[in-house]
Amino acid sequence: MPRPVRIRAVVPLEEFQVRLEFTDNTTKDIDLKPYLHGPIFEPMRKDLRVFRAMKVDPRLGTIVWDNGADMDPDVLYQGLTPAWMEEEQVNQSPGREG
Repeated sequence: MPRPVRIRAVVPLEEFQVRLEFTDNTTKDIDLKPYLHGPIFEPMRKDLRVFRAMKVDPRLGTIVWDNGADMDPDVLYQGLTPAWMEEEQVNQSPGREG
């Protein structure tokens, strides 16, 4: 069974854009702003210096911040929709009363 692809390196670019280097030797430029949702990511949304203080945790194979926040490397690698967006789309789908 092949090992899952993980993040090897991160380079902050403009605003909330980052360049991620993965363990399969691919790189992707990703805007992380849509993923910065919820209270744990509030410090990063409010201050780019805090956002840019990210690092790669080699054990987890993903980007982390000092406050304990991290991101799912599979979501970033596959370019998946953030979970919170999927939940909102389900809640806002036609025919549902909220």
